[in-house]
Amino acid sequence: MMTAPKPDFDVLIVGAGISGIGMAAHLEMNCPGRSYAIAERREDLGGTWDLFRYPGIRSDSDMHTLGFVFEPWRDEKTIADGPAILSYLNRIVDERGIREHIHFGRKVLSAAWRDEDARWHIMMEDDAGTQTAMTANFLFLGSGYYDYDQPFDPAFAGREEFGGEIVHPQFWPEDIDYAGKKVVVIGSGATAVTIVPVMAETAEKVTMLQRTPTWCGVAPSKDPFANTLRKILPEKLAYRITRKKNVWMQDFVFKKARSSPKRVADALTKRIKKELGSAYDAEAFTPPYNPWEQRLCLVPDADLFKAIKAGKAEVVTNHIEKFEKDGIRLKSGELLEADIIITATGLSLAVAGKIDVSVNGEAVKWSDHFYYKGCMFSNVPNLAVVFGYLNASWTLRADINSEYVCKLLNVMEEKGAEVALPYLPADNDLEELDIFDFSSGYIQRGKSIMPKTATELPWQLTQDYRQDRKNLVKQPVDDGVLQFANANAKTPVMEPAE
Repeated sequence: MMTAPKPDFDVLIVGAGISGIGMAAHLEMNCPGRSYAIAERREDLGGTWDLFRYPGIRSDSDMHTLGFVFEPWRDEKTIADGPAILSYLNRIVDERGIREHIHFGRKVLSAAWRDEDARWHIMMEDDAGTQTAMTANFLFLGSGYYDYDQPFDPAFAGREEFGGEIVHPQFWPEDIDYAGKKVVVIGSGATAVTIVPVMAETAEKVTMLQRTPTWCGVAPSKDPFANTLRKILPEKLAYRITRKKNVWMQDFVFKKARSSPKRVADALTKRIKKELGSAYDAEAFTPPYNPWEQRLCLVPDADLFKAIKAGKAEVVTNHIEKFEKDGIRLKSGELLEADIIITATGLSLAVAGKIDVSVNGEAVKWSDHFYYKGCMFSNVPNLAVVFGYLNASWTLRADINSEYVCKLLNVMEEKGAEVALPYLPADNDLEELDIFDFSSGYIQRGKSIMPKTATELPWQLTQDYRQDRKNLVKQPVDDGVLQFANANAKTPVMEPAE
């Protein structure tokens, strides 16, 4: 009997952003004998931080938790801008020998698993449309959670009549000139909150037009605790302590918001009132929902509120009737004059990087499958993914999922197994849970395409990093749910989870 040739790579990582780079670094540390490649559709690394180029692009959480567990954040600013984050990622890639494994300009079109040779058959395409094939035993999807090609952009009536420029932040033009101009930013989420104060520095006036307000929290861009600690302790120890403190604080605030929403709302409002003084407008900063029912917006150094107080920015709460030649007509009848309109209206969710995934010829419909340990999926072999936390930094999940996959690969090697399958029988009695208990628009719009989550482990995607870390680190990989096999074994894959 002929033995099938080895796959091109043991692991194919899709995406050279935070998730993909983190997985590569963990492989280098924990699975040095495994071969791997990273397929990145863009011409540079960074993912989100390379794609988004709008003014002020920055982290919306602290870099001691958005940074990796294995690589200290060294800058003074803990709320970092895009270029600083890219510099951090590039340093990791170069110092750890990861860059040579990255295949830039390669968009993964499809990934087909075949039991007969226990591997993924991947088809990629470059910018010229040339397709190439690759095989890998394990597939790690670090491709993010939103559609890189198509953001959420409501069809505003009359937009063809507007005489100025309309820009979506996901596709920011390099040559846009907003100095001395009237700008209207539609939206009230993290992107709008970031853009407004920066554009207000040179624009004539910037108006943030919101349908509903968003809860905002003020924090310093420099963390005095972290910066002091780094002066008196070894770098790695200082980073570890700061990271642990920040994880605890994030968890405490989130759980307090759920248990005592009014207390948290009052605290947030009190701080905004302090920053704005007489410029405070209750309608503009009192959302019709409790804190952390949607993601809390971070306002570093109160920059948004300083711009409002200085008269360079304003917040208008109203609904759009239509676009007109000179601006936006509101349902109240008022015309917001604009030379430039920024549609910071949000993202569109995408699962698995929109890759056409199949198992033994049958297309994978993600909404038919349950998450397994927030990392893999029921009845889909040798595939892991990162969908970061909504209530904490994305990298926290990227780190623990990468650690788990490395442990899994090592267990597979010990067992001489080529296949690891989280098996869920069709006659399961799992009770389904609302996958995301968040009211954010992009979450609600994308729920129908998302995998399922159950009320009990291990078939659950949670928003509790501290508990997840215990589950992934302390529980054995060989837990009785994962089935291990080899090529051509009768492994029960793709049995639908009903």
